[in-house]
Amino acid sequence: MANFKTFFISQTLTLTLLFSTLVTATYHHNISPSLVRSREKLTHLHFYLHEIFTSEKPSNIVIDPPKVVASSPLPFGSQVVIEDPLTIGPDVKSKEIGKAQGFYLSATQRPGLELEIVMGMALTFLEGEFNGSSLSVLGRNKIFNEVRELPIIGGTGEFRFARGYILARTVKVDYHKGDATVEYNAYVYHYSSTSSSSSPHLFNQGLHFMSWRLLSL
Repeated sequence: MANFKTFFISQTLTLTLLFSTLVTATYHHNISPSLVRSREKLTHLHFYLHEIFTSEKPSNIVIDPPKVVASSPLPFGSQVVIEDPLTIGPDVKSKEIGKAQGFYLSATQRPGLELEIVMGMALTFLEGEFNGSSLSVLGRNKIFNEVRELPIIGGTGEFRFARGYILARTVKVDYHKGDATVEYNAYVYHYSSTSSSSSPHLFNQGLHFMSWRLLSL
């Protein structure tokens, strides 16, 4: 009886280790970068972002403002949630091509109008070739600089593997009310999700392989 128990436990451990090894060995699949580098694009996007506080339906809302007395319209620690329209021209009523969704934080303790913010947002496009695709942006934005640079750290859809930068320039702003129009020039390297019919298979091959191996056990 003791021998049977020892044999049973030994076999169970062996099968468990084998199963773990198979799962570990098959959940990923290496892909040669040369297969996709030939399809890399460099795209320039030009549009305008509108920050709207003074409206019945504002696109910017300050959440949980800091409980401090400050001369700055956006005291240190302020948090703002945004859903700003992106338009083809500087007029907020010009054709809307997308929206910026995200947040920014006031990240300076300097008094007055010396505004420095850290922004995190998704720029989602709703028109043309990039309809449904988005760019991910995260970085420091020193509002009083004439031109600010923001890094593009990723993307979806037509902007897979996105990397690049945005040059932001304020067209007009009311520092006390908060309303502003900002010109964006974005330069982005990316791989189109539809540039090749083999792309979905190429990027999901490892996961498909894992599923097949698990089902065959």
